[in-house]
Amino acid sequence: MSPQAFDVDRIRADFPILAQQIRNKPLVYLDNAATSQKPSSVISAEQLYYEQFNSNVHRAAHALADRATIAFEGARERVRVFLNANSTQEIIWVKGATEGINLVAQSWGRENLKPGDVILVSMLEHHANIVPWQQVALQTGATVQPVLVTPEGDIDLDDYRSKLTTKVRLVAVSHVSNALGTINPVADMIRLAHDVGAKVLVDGAQATPHLMVDVQALDCDFYVFSSHKVFGPTGIGALYGKQALLEAMPPWQTGGEMIERVSFDGTTFNQLPFKFEAGTPAIAQAVGLTAALDYLGLMDRQAAEAHEQALLARATEVSRDIPGLQLVGTARNKVSVLSFNIDGIHSNDIGTLLDQQGIAIRSGHHCTQPLMSHFGITGTARASFAFYNTMAEVDALFSGLQKIVKIYG
Repeated sequence: MSPQAFDVDRIRADFPILAQQIRNKPLVYLDNAATSQKPSSVISAEQLYYEQFNSNVHRAAHALADRATIAFEGARERVRVFLNANSTQEIIWVKGATEGINLVAQSWGRENLKPGDVILVSMLEHHANIVPWQQVALQTGATVQPVLVTPEGDIDLDDYRSKLTTKVRLVAVSHVSNALGTINPVADMIRLAHDVGAKVLVDGAQATPHLMVDVQALDCDFYVFSSHKVFGPTGIGALYGKQALLEAMPPWQTGGEMIERVSFDGTTFNQLPFKFEAGTPAIAQAVGLTAALDYLGLMDRQAAEAHEQALLARATEVSRDIPGLQLVGTARNKVSVLSFNIDGIHSNDIGTLLDQQGIAIRSGHHCTQPLMSHFGITGTARASFAFYNTMAEVDALFSGLQKIVKIYG
């Protein structure tokens, strides 16, 4: 089937939640960086699983288990294609990007890091890509060093190069900043890290909803993403790792499925990818994720990205009309995220007052407290746009902000 042309009105009809009203106002959902909405096909796919082939996978000999296993492993193949991994053995199911990062930290990190080693972490990172490295540093004697950002919200590549020594064993960096929308130059950062022998983990949670990702072209060692950010169900995500690295890593969690043989004399572990997948997995969610990735696969992704960029350009332009509004994060290369503050108005108040007008945004530190401290602020208001948002919704946001400014004026 050929990709469908981009038509925002038609696409909005695929997302039933967008048709509702909030506080007697049409819902304007601009909190997509926190979680995305789901098309009907995703909702139906999960329902169909429960109605027709609900069963545990891999370990039974009956028809429902066969159907569930085929769908579940088909989902793994769908993720492999989505990321352009070399093999399904490189795709590990996790609860989301956070669990994927913790898996790498506690398996690869504890096995490979030692006192004197350095973990470089960009200052743009979500706490989920900071705290796991701090914890493994405490366990191994390694140290975590931040990579600075520019006033515009770009990674300071000069600072990065200066800190890339042979002591650096791992670089942890987001493909896209959740707080600012900055698209980081991860391909260049990976190349430079590999030049000094370091491995690189890329947090792709905010990239996959907007960008086409090719892990082989990037040459990253690890890549993580979350289903719920990419129009799929909550509770599932994937870790990509280069096969040779994953084979050398010890299991993180243990239990059923990830074993080959258990006795009181010892245990041997299953092959990849099952070695890292203890217990009953999120089967229904994997089925839903397949539907989400299929949905994206039928879309003209370049046209969708162009539409999102047009929304961001419009929002950036009309933000100048709001007295006292300052944008936070003005990188030239960014996805459709607009973070801002308004003089004399707390970001949480902005979020609350917009909600009274049916407009959903995010406010606070966005789980990026080191970044906010670097900018000398406690948080921002953040509007994040997806391909199903419209120019009319951008205008509704700024009409709402004008009303708020008048209240405080």
